[in-house]
Amino acid sequence: MIEYSSGHGFVSVFAADLDDYVAFKTAMGFTGLSRIWYLKQFDAYCTHHQSTTLDRVTVEGWVTERLASSGTYRSWMSYIRGFGRWVLVHRDPDAYVLDSTWRAPFVRSHPYLLTGEQIEKFFTAATSVRSKSPWEWQASAFFTLMHSCGLRTGEVRALRPEDVDLRGGHVTIIESKGHRSRRLPVTDDVTAILRSCDATSRKWFPGRRSFFVSATGSAVTPTSVGVIFHRIWDHAGLPRPNGGAQPRPYDFRHHFAYANLERWMADGTDVSAMLPYLQVYMGHAGVESTYYYVHTSPDFMDAYTGITREASRGLLPEVGFA
Repeated sequence: MIEYSSGHGFVSVFAADLDDYVAFKTAMGFTGLSRIWYLKQFDAYCTHHQSTTLDRVTVEGWVTERLASSGTYRSWMSYIRGFGRWVLVHRDPDAYVLDSTWRAPFVRSHPYLLTGEQIEKFFTAATSVRSKSPWEWQASAFFTLMHSCGLRTGEVRALRPEDVDLRGGHVTIIESKGHRSRRLPVTDDVTAILRSCDATSRKWFPGRRSFFVSATGSAVTPTSVGVIFHRIWDHAGLPRPNGGAQPRPYDFRHHFAYANLERWMADGTDVSAMLPYLQVYMGHAGVESTYYYVHTSPDFMDAYTGITREASRGLLPEVGFA
């Protein structure tokens, strides 16, 4: 009998499945090393316990053991949950997918409410940033996508060149939060900024696999996004509050949401009818998540009760993008 040789060093009975799953995620553009590291820990656990079936005992046993050393940090659970879903579809219809009750309770942070003047100063500074990294030509495009499309930081980082259609004027978000994908139109102005960024990146990093790259050609990291954001913020001469909410990249997503809500209100548009569209555009699983952005609007609180009451009477069905 010929033993299976794993390309990633997996040694358990699930080695072939783990390799195939990692290859699948890589083909989808998800190349982070964290997934492989945690799956190796799971693989070692299965080897030690001689596990042969991807059942509840095996999966939850490993999760319980990991929790003992990781505390409240639980984002790594998405890796074993994703592997379970893949095995369920491709290998074993009885495979166990980690239950959502294992998720850590979500505590929303308080947004820093950006003003129009702050945004204008920020992007003026972003166009003149000097850096020894690709951020010199990428910063404006990266944060423009967050501001103009309300994207999550991770969604912008995960974009591949083929996900940005510069001819058609849209970006495609692949398997974002909750494994939902969506295609979003972008304006001509935003397309022009992305086109300029892409042209320079192609010159210095031919064959790159990420639209936004680090100095080594790999995808930019969450830490580097935060560093360049704060560098631009300071370069723009923008103040930092002594206490309370502090500015961060994610606040562009908040601004996108409440700016649209306020614009609809000013135009006399039925906000309750528009919320489901905003929900889909922002990639929310349900309109309840979109309601959260209603109360972040500085000029919207008076209308909040009426909007949520009207919207709850009959919302449009959730739709998706191909």
